[in-house]
Amino acid sequence: MRDLLGAEWLKARSQSLLPFLVVGGVVLATVVVLGLVSQGAADVSAGHDTVSNVTDQAVRYWMTMHLFSSLFGAVFVTGEYSSHAISRSVLLGGGRGRLFTAKALAGTAMGVVLGLITAAAAAASPWIFLPAYGLRPEWTTTTWQVLPGVFAVTVLAAPWGVLVGWICRNQTVAVGLLAVLTMAFEPYLFDLVPAIGKFMLTIAFASLYLDGDPELLSVPAALAVVAAWFAAAWIIARRLLTTRDIT
Repeated sequence: MRDLLGAEWLKARSQSLLPFLVVGGVVLATVVVLGLVSQGAADVSAGHDTVSNVTDQAVRYWMTMHLFSSLFGAVFVTGEYSSHAISRSVLLGGGRGRLFTAKALAGTAMGVVLGLITAAAAAASPWIFLPAYGLRPEWTTTTWQVLPGVFAVTVLAAPWGVLVGWICRNQTVAVGLLAVLTMAFEPYLFDLVPAIGKFMLTIAFASLYLDGDPELLSVPAALAVVAAWFAAAWIIARRLLTTRDIT
């Protein structure tokens, strides 16, 4: 199993799309944070906001990286179907179950790497952007709670993408599904029907980085919902892998 894990980790860090996903995530997060800080500075000047809240927002909205982390996970699996290398991977890996587990672990490991990059950027963000608008960051207990939440959702998104990749198999379908669920369907469902939408994975993630919406689940409840989504996806993905042709 150690050799298989090593091989999958090599595949993970050698993904040709990985640099583009990292750069894309950083660019999107930077644009979002800049917009929030600009508006926040205006609100602080008008007495409608606090510097501590703007600081929290500058950290919190690096959570946008979790979309790119999930896309990496999906591509990590579907890329092998696209290149028709999946049969060889199963054969060399010693079986479908072993490959399934190895990809989940390697995907999670890359999620940790992406999470560390995101957490570092998020921590530096207030000190880079707020002074440009004449604000001195105010790092509070809440900020310390937001930061690990941003890290956690970035890490968790990678194995989630892996599971979606196993379920969909097709790269375009998997990437499109993750993008639509994350950026459109789940947020809109939460806006329309919060009592249902708060149980969606993307919205449960929002509880972990303390988005602040009163309709959100508590952190312990959100963790339970995340675990349920992962358990369901794990069962479905493994079942489909073991019962369908792999070609």
